[in-house]
Amino acid sequence: MEKKYLTTSPAQTRTLAKKISEYFFKKLSSNQSFVICLKGDLGGGKTTFLQGFAKGLGIKEKITSPTFVIAKRFNIYSLIKNKREFKNFYHFDCYRIGNPKEILNLDYIKIISNPRNIIAIEWPEKIKSMLPKNIVLIKFKFIDKKKREIVIKFKDAR
Repeated sequence: MEKKYLTTSPAQTRTLAKKISEYFFKKLSSNQSFVICLKGDLGGGKTTFLQGFAKGLGIKEKITSPTFVIAKRFNIYSLIKNKREFKNFYHFDCYRIGNPKEILNLDYIKIISNPRNIIAIEWPEKIKSMLPKNIVLIKFKFIDKKKREIVIKFKDAR
């Protein structure tokens, strides 16, 4: 499955992401964590997208890029009925990762193995060998200063 969207402002990107997170949240039913990988240039809209995505999960805290700490955890408080209960939203920013194995120091395997977690990974190409098999890949492409093309697809990361 692949869907393409065009957004013309950060607010529109956040609104789209909120709708997408609510859709996924209602539909998810497997016993695996849910991993989304966001790929695109600096300033391409990845963190803006995650702000809307997190809002759709009921997260009230401000979502900023965890570039310097690499990972942040947020509690999920969604009122949306789901087939299973998600507890945590993890936001990884792998921009500063030099070696994929560095991510293991952050309990990464434990986090992606927990079926109660939703995980967002910015710069997934930095840890490609460490990604789970099934992910949702979201690519961001600059069209111009304000417009972004956002392509969402389910795929095997490897």
